[in-house]
Amino acid sequence: MGMNLTQKLSKNLVKKGNPSELWWKGAVIYQIYPRSFNDSNNDGVGDINGITEKLDYLETLGVEAIWLSPFFKSPMKDFGYDVSDYKDVDPIFGTLEDFKIMIEKAHNCGIRIIIDQVLSHTSNEHPWFKESRKDKTNPKSDWYVWADAKADGTPPNNWLSIFGGSAWHWDTTRKQYYMKNFLVEQPDLNFHCEEVQDAILDTVRFWLNLGVDGFRLDTVNFYFCDKLLRDNPPRDALAESYADISEFNPYSMQEHVYDKTQIENIDFLKKFRKLLDEYPGSTSVGEVGAAHHSLKVISDYTKDNDKVHMCYSFDFLSENFSTKYFENTISKFENIVTDGWACWSLSNHDITRHITRWLKSKDITKDFALFCISFLISTRGTICLYQGEELGFNESELEYKDIIDPLGLTFWPEIKGRDGCRTPFAWDETENGGFSEVRPWLPVDSNHIKNAASKQINDLNSIFNAYKKILEFRKNSDTLKLGTIKAKAIDENVLEITRTYEKNTIILYLNFTNNSVTLPYDESKYSLVETISNNVKVENNTIFLGSFATCFMENRS
Repeated sequence: MGMNLTQKLSKNLVKKGNPSELWWKGAVIYQIYPRSFNDSNNDGVGDINGITEKLDYLETLGVEAIWLSPFFKSPMKDFGYDVSDYKDVDPIFGTLEDFKIMIEKAHNCGIRIIIDQVLSHTSNEHPWFKESRKDKTNPKSDWYVWADAKADGTPPNNWLSIFGGSAWHWDTTRKQYYMKNFLVEQPDLNFHCEEVQDAILDTVRFWLNLGVDGFRLDTVNFYFCDKLLRDNPPRDALAESYADISEFNPYSMQEHVYDKTQIENIDFLKKFRKLLDEYPGSTSVGEVGAAHHSLKVISDYTKDNDKVHMCYSFDFLSENFSTKYFENTISKFENIVTDGWACWSLSNHDITRHITRWLKSKDITKDFALFCISFLISTRGTICLYQGEELGFNESELEYKDIIDPLGLTFWPEIKGRDGCRTPFAWDETENGGFSEVRPWLPVDSNHIKNAASKQINDLNSIFNAYKKILEFRKNSDTLKLGTIKAKAIDENVLEITRTYEKNTIILYLNFTNNSVTLPYDESKYSLVETISNNVKVENNTIFLGSFATCFMENRS
């Protein structure tokens, strides 16, 4: 048999990328939200060809892979996370041929492609659901989670939707309720049905055969629900809060022990991994969403090297920002996830950008942006950047009239939704930031335009070039990519992170304040090896750290 497309294209990666099957371990992944990255045909919405046009930008930055949020055919009720055809590109983003061209050019640049697979639910316009809802006896009648009403007509149990209200929606055709963890238009698949599992895995194989290098699995712990449909208990007042669910959302008032994170998911993930193992070098990132004890779930899903390769953690996507929180989070992860791997990020398409979330400022602060990337590259795991953070983009403030995210429309104003982190990318300082020649689907932030990519790329002192420098530092350091990690809050101002690999040790010091701090070090044992902050000085056995400054020290050989 000849080589499949994945094997053929992977040969190009040997030239500029990591040819190892473990390329993903410690790699730098760049998340692209396709609607907002680059509009090549000037219809106001980003597209696949727009991504292809900007691959040289990503190659210059030095990322090893890109993660694409959904681009599949969809009615776009949840902007692509409601899939109506798993095996095709939505016309708003282009064609399947456009995707093939993009992936080939990305591989030629040494960049791998990870796509967002939404497997827990489909659109209600998917042919599977249209057939399933016809009656209770059709071939796909049990492909979704259906249940009879209680005697009084109310839903089968107390499960809630993340987007508000009950997790159940009455269907007049079947005269039953169907489950929906998100929007009414997003019915949940019934993974207890083996045919559903087979059909889903067939869609995964389709993209592997096109040369995709991996998958980010949306809500990977949502696939199975309790067969008996038992009520969720109320959340214990002392239980840890959800990192990804606001306290203003009643969803946070339950312990979600029956509507997700079921034991049966383990066997399905083993099937999924067995399929990926047929394609050497492919990888997977599981998003563990809305789960107490999330680290235990991450451990269960990544241990033994027979399920997902790594899990996407929300721990640094929360509002918490302190030396003690960072120390505790890293320590807990290391104690619980002893045989697994994480994917860490500070921002994404669902969460307020970290520049705004932690700094509480409308201004773009270079010192703080560099502080954040220094921390991120020091974590043990794979790291994920969200488009625009390499330029220091803040969260966009939108008026209610501009809000289109269903989450924001439901919970405004306490929860403003996800539009603020999804506004179009600013490529230059022209109108609409060079994203499009027409009015974009969301307005381009004027602060982003002032700090556009074109302005920063040629500025050696820019945030972009600092990111480029620090990513190269990590890429060339086995200690930062693979070493052990220990975190210690020296006090409320300074965090110390120690990474050790074989005989080499790198220590990162981070100043969590906008005030200057000093701390001692032994210059006979350690020397300054890297800093992207301008306000750092090391002399006379003392480290001087200015506002949000960081520095990496390495043991003397």
